[in-house]
Amino acid sequence: MRKTLPLLVVLGMASLFVSGCANVEGKFGRGMANTFEIVRGGEFRRSMEQTALFEGPDTAYSTGFVHGLNRSLGRTGIGIYEVITAPFPPYHPVFTDTFAPGPVYPDNYSPGLIADSMFSTDTYVGYSGGDVAPFLPGCRFQVFEMH
Repeated sequence: MRKTLPLLVVLGMASLFVSGCANVEGKFGRGMANTFEIVRGGEFRRSMEQTALFEGPDTAYSTGFVHGLNRSLGRTGIGIYEVITAPFPPYHPVFTDTFAPGPVYPDNYSPGLIADSMFSTDTYVGYSGGDVAPFLPGCRFQVFEMH
């Protein structure tokens, strides 16, 4: 009876050393961002917006809804694939002919940083500007933004 566990451990360690860290880190991070697309809803909102603009408001709530749901599920599937295969090549984004490599947002909104002391430069004052809750779909409330 052969012992395959030590062989698998050696092969796993060799794959980590051969692959390098930066490529794995980039692919894993892109996969995590794509995996949480179903929660973020950027593809969903963008598809409904684009359908309303190009096909009319009547089809935005039907065709745009279904198209956005399909794109959100597709991007989530790509994210799961990239997270699972992060240690293995290829490290470039997959399915770029259908999906953009980075997260997408509707054209009428791009999120900023959270209004938090971690990202603000005026922590000694005690308040700063930025998006209040950019992780909530449709929340566009910004502190101290006048435009």
